[in-house]
Amino acid sequence: MNQKTSLNMNRILSGLDLPPGAVSPPAELTEEEMFSSVYNENVVKRFMHFMAPYKLVVAFSFFAVLIYTITQLSIPILIQMTLDQQITFMGSGLESLKAGIMLFAVAILINFISHFCTEFLVSRIAQRLVFDMRRAMYEHLQRISLTFMDKTEVGRLMSRLQGDVGSLQEFLETSVHAFGDVILLIGIIFVLLWLDPRLGVMTLALLPILAIIRYFWLPVARKAFVKARITSSIVTGTMCENIRGVKVVQGMIREPVNYTLYEEKANDHFKSTVRAAKLAQIMLPTVDTLTGLAMAIIVVVGGGFVLEGELTAGVMIAYILFVQRFFDPIRALTMHYNVFQRAMASGERIFEVLDVSVDIQDVSGAVDIEQLRGSIEFKNVTFAYNPGQPVLKEINLEIKEGETVALVGPTGCGKSSMASLIHNFYDTYSGTISISGQDLRMVKQASLGKQIAMVLQEPYLFSESIFTNIRYNTTHATFKDVEQAAKTVGAHDFISKLPQGYDTILEERGSNLSIGQRQLLAFARALITDAPILILDEATASIDSESELMLQQALDQLLKNRTAIIIAHRLATVRKADQIVVMQEGRIVEKGTHKNLLESGGLFASLHSLNFASFDDVPEEMVKQYP
Repeated sequence: MNQKTSLNMNRILSGLDLPPGAVSPPAELTEEEMFSSVYNENVVKRFMHFMAPYKLVVAFSFFAVLIYTITQLSIPILIQMTLDQQITFMGSGLESLKAGIMLFAVAILINFISHFCTEFLVSRIAQRLVFDMRRAMYEHLQRISLTFMDKTEVGRLMSRLQGDVGSLQEFLETSVHAFGDVILLIGIIFVLLWLDPRLGVMTLALLPILAIIRYFWLPVARKAFVKARITSSIVTGTMCENIRGVKVVQGMIREPVNYTLYEEKANDHFKSTVRAAKLAQIMLPTVDTLTGLAMAIIVVVGGGFVLEGELTAGVMIAYILFVQRFFDPIRALTMHYNVFQRAMASGERIFEVLDVSVDIQDVSGAVDIEQLRGSIEFKNVTFAYNPGQPVLKEINLEIKEGETVALVGPTGCGKSSMASLIHNFYDTYSGTISISGQDLRMVKQASLGKQIAMVLQEPYLFSESIFTNIRYNTTHATFKDVEQAAKTVGAHDFISKLPQGYDTILEERGSNLSIGQRQLLAFARALITDAPILILDEATASIDSESELMLQQALDQLLKNRTAIIIAHRLATVRKADQIVVMQEGRIVEKGTHKNLLESGGLFASLHSLNFASFDDVPEEMVKQYP
């Protein structure tokens, strides 16, 4: 893939490098541009790299298809030689016929064995390659930077993991057959000219007609195929979006409108698919017509040669058999070309994902910290998701070991960004963040992850059992450990009432539980991790009052001997914090205990006295009073 293509794809994929106010290029242009690329040397080379471990099997499959092709060529020749009694190693007459039948049976047997070996080996290699490529993409996406993930639609990545890898599998399965079709076509041309040059030239004279038809057909067909592909994506995307938002759809009585909109898109897809199918079928009757025309030439001209004694009956029959097969590889190669073209586009998309750099990596000399003390310090930290738009500005903050610090402030002031930087999810910041006196950039990622537990506002639960979800980060934990953690946070009671208890399988993202129950499981998961640093990012925002009271009691045990960062809008959640940090527009505007901040009469005190439950409710005029 050339540099220009790579840059364009990265822009399309990640949404970067776009001018202010611009949007990502439409999918239609992207797919059409990629679909029109016929050959990409870099994609082929990298695809071959994945095939390298199976090169011997691939070589054997090509050998098998070569044998299969040779047997296909030999069968009509054996028929010709048998009819003309040219097989005489067992004698003439009836013995010659028996010898021909015997050789014909051997050729059929070899044809079957070689064909079976080809199909079996190619299918096996293709499945292994699909597994290897999906594993490589999955492994890379697990380590890829959140900067990229924040800007990329999950649907696009799933399209690459499923559809594009499948296109490469299809290409591999057909490439070996394409090799056989090329050999078969060359072999048939050679045999036609060898058997009778005059009939051979007459037959080959039809090829320019096919080439001209294909020359005008291909551009039109390509546009039709692209449109069918695009409309299919649009219909699928619309369906997925409406299924995911079915609550909103039903709540707003949107079904009739959505149905009308979907029907329009579905009709566009139907029309484009029908047109593509019609164009795809044009080549079939064209080839059949040319085959019939070639057969007519052979019968009329060749029949005359037979009557005049210039051609044997065996050669005439062999010619008919070869002409019947002559256009088959041409038709197949046209289909292989379309598969190859899709594979080039899919290969570009796959390798673009694999080429996305992993920004967060262990630097040379990074240390492995087995046990952190838990102290955290920000020194002049400035951070931005997008260049020129900092969300944190010159942050200086010291969090002592075992201290509980609450971060409060309006939405977008940078609270969650600070938590993400502590976990080293992003590395695009200036200044220094230290943990236990060690520069965060000099700590190995694996060891850092073991020392930090996080509970988010929207806990992500996996489609596994409750037991597996709670001990997700500590697979060595026993059932007793899991049960004790659940009891500590108050989750044991509702778990016990479930039909399968801790073995209950959760639906997607835990949708068969209430939001509060999901959050309790997230607390249990954080507790069982036994990490020295705990981050609660709006962890109680979705909890009802009764559950929150239960969690507040559990937090006393959860926070013991731990350094904790609590991000909250609800002021009641942060009362017991050793230090409350009030943020506004990416800066720290106040720091102190709950009592001191109330006595200082600043922003925090004003909000508290007005009994605001959420900083989101604060009038903008009041917030601006505290720069």
